[in-house]
Amino acid sequence: MKVLVIGSGGREHALVWKIKQSPLVEKIYVAPGNAGISQIAECVNINIDQYDRMIQFAESNHIDLTVVGPEKPLADGIVNRFRAKKLKIFGPVQEAAQLEGSKVFSKRIMAEAHVPTAVFEVFNSVDQAEKFICKKNPPFVIKADGLAAGKGVVISETREDANKTVRNIIQDRMFGESGKQIVIEEFLRGDELSVLLLTDGETIIPLASSQDHKRAYDNDEGPNTGGMGAYSPCSFVTDKDLKSIVEKTARPTIETLKRKGIIYQGLLYVGIMMTANGPYVLEYNVRFGDPETEAVLPRMKSDIVPVMVEIAEGKLKTKKLEWDSRVCMTVVLASEGYPGDYPKDREVKGLSEIKDDQVSVFHAGTSFNPAGQMVTSGGRILAVSSLGIDHQEAYDRVYRSISKIKIEGAFYRKDIGKRVFEKTKAR
Repeated sequence: MKVLVIGSGGREHALVWKIKQSPLVEKIYVAPGNAGISQIAECVNINIDQYDRMIQFAESNHIDLTVVGPEKPLADGIVNRFRAKKLKIFGPVQEAAQLEGSKVFSKRIMAEAHVPTAVFEVFNSVDQAEKFICKKNPPFVIKADGLAAGKGVVISETREDANKTVRNIIQDRMFGESGKQIVIEEFLRGDELSVLLLTDGETIIPLASSQDHKRAYDNDEGPNTGGMGAYSPCSFVTDKDLKSIVEKTARPTIETLKRKGIIYQGLLYVGIMMTANGPYVLEYNVRFGDPETEAVLPRMKSDIVPVMVEIAEGKLKTKKLEWDSRVCMTVVLASEGYPGDYPKDREVKGLSEIKDDQVSVFHAGTSFNPAGQMVTSGGRILAVSSLGIDHQEAYDRVYRSISKIKIEGAFYRKDIGKRVFEKTKAR
């Protein structure tokens, strides 16, 4: 098989790394890829929004399966385009991708499906939003309707801050056209987890649970990011809990879409808050999470390629996946200034010093400069993942490895997963 993977981040590197392990695959192309991906696959110079060029490439190179990493191509309808040309592609169609492409659409589907979620209101005017804020108690969760690279959710602790955020999004277009409408919802308390599942619109196979860490700095401080680290599995979620979450959230959502004539086929990411009243859905994403993918795939023992092919063909025959019982912990190394403005072209050093065979380094924002040096090219630079017999071993391994990497100004959180195994020790 020849496989084309679309994207250039850590998630795509992890997907390519996993796909490469399949005996079914003889060649992997990645558009556009990055410096790390280029070491295990052939990168092609096609940007992720050049859909016609991708189709031409897939046709001329006889690609057997295309796998879409990022959300924007899915929201733009890349799957519909490929299918129209009879090209096999893994991912949901444009209509289904609105679950992530529009927070308003997503929340309304949740309400119609009777999925537990935070109480919400939709606004497209600053005045109406501020009147609502005046009547409610903080904190507020304010979400831009459209795609915002994982940074479109702002938690405001005061009414004043909430009003400022509303003006920034709607009036000043902080997130561009994605902020024409906003969702304001109640703040939920509890433990977050990410549930990724594979589906053909009928059969649902959950992947291992994971927990993302979205805030930029230790102790969950600082602005939201695309994700600063993750670990899998979640110690506070049993297999029974996972099954219950799927049946209470994902299945009614998929069935509600089906009643509207939308068949969801691909990867569905359910962001969950485990509250005192049970699981509540925070968000849906229509693609593999990042950095959750880098924490989940190293634990997957099964071949992922046949499952993707079955879903792309519309009939998921696989019923169960096999998992490594060990823990995987992932820590993201980010550029100085991230998630705001950040410098590029800073040299990446020390990767060759990591000699632990239980550690994988997935590249998120790297490239080669004209001199052939590996340099930074994104806000999130690398995701370092380590397997361990328990949380402590995985934690020790990943931080021992990441400390060997030297990039001017780069930073990482020192507490990924720490709260969990400290809780476990205290029991």
